[in-house]
Amino acid sequence: MSEDNESCGQRRKQIDALQLGPRKRPSATDPLVHYGRHFGRTVHALCNFQALLTNGILRMGELAGIPEENFTAEERREHRVFQELLKSVAGLEERLMQSGEDEVDIVAELLTKGASGARGDDTKSLKGSVLDWITPKGQNLVPPLARNVKVDRGFHHERTGALLCPAGLDWSNSETKAKLQSGEIIVTGDQWPLFLYADYHYNPEDPWNGLFRSALLVYSQAYRHVFTSPSSVDKEPKATRSGNARIHGMTRVTLPSIAYIATQIQFALTSSPVFSRTDTVTDSERFYNSILEIFEDPDEKQEVDDLTVWWNRQIFLSYSTAQCPLVKNSALARIREKRAQMKEVFVPDGGGV
Repeated sequence: MSEDNESCGQRRKQIDALQLGPRKRPSATDPLVHYGRHFGRTVHALCNFQALLTNGILRMGELAGIPEENFTAEERREHRVFQELLKSVAGLEERLMQSGEDEVDIVAELLTKGASGARGDDTKSLKGSVLDWITPKGQNLVPPLARNVKVDRGFHHERTGALLCPAGLDWSNSETKAKLQSGEIIVTGDQWPLFLYADYHYNPEDPWNGLFRSALLVYSQAYRHVFTSPSSVDKEPKATRSGNARIHGMTRVTLPSIAYIATQIQFALTSSPVFSRTDTVTDSERFYNSILEIFEDPDEKQEVDDLTVWWNRQIFLSYSTAQCPLVKNSALARIREKRAQMKEVFVPDGGGV
């Protein structure tokens, strides 16, 4: 590696693009704000766009000749996120490669404004709605919880405490509960809570069973609230406004969007008043990233693929139809079968047998 490339590599390490950067408030209105909102929800919620763009441009320019294996796993992951951004925004690659540093700064600020704005809107919206979803039908929360004040949530309340209790701990154990409430037991972001599990049940012998399939996350609740409009939560026949998924042409669930919703719900259940990457009580950034890590782990591919199909069938009805197995002996099945037979006897050099 040349001295120039080495110095570029050193500069790249000064800022972590996949950590939440400082907030900026650009005054310009630009379609990039619109793209930033969707990108934050579906690709990466907490990245530093300034570093992401700077490092991505370096990889496409001065560092383009460096073999992929010379970069760390985190750098490769970061570049994949950058490439997703380029694919999401038409003309962005050309705009970045032909512009100077000032233009890159502007692009970063606009994307940051969009992602931060969407996150703030969702945080505000879910703060009250989550109380409706965690209240048993026909009952009231005891004691009641305020919709706009979170001080009594978290481990201070029986209901939110049970949902936030880390899998593997027993909330019904008075000693465990007291230690969680006092802070003697510190819960880190990679200690996933029970609300992520279907029926809020965790099986230590089969930790994937029901994981990320809770009603609170998907069944007509949080995910639909954010992506297919709040009215769809109540299963109304027609939404009063287009959901974010339709606005952005989203027809499939993305894994980061699941992590995003889980992080939003985790924060909504806690007593913390303001979302902050430095909040050690919620540890939201670590929580979000730990979910992304398991989703991207090659060893977990089968479980993650199954989870993705399951989520798509809950959220996008067209996906369910597309994934149904072909009826045996149907015309479509026979067409596919005949095509497969033709491919088997086809010789690549143009001949046949």
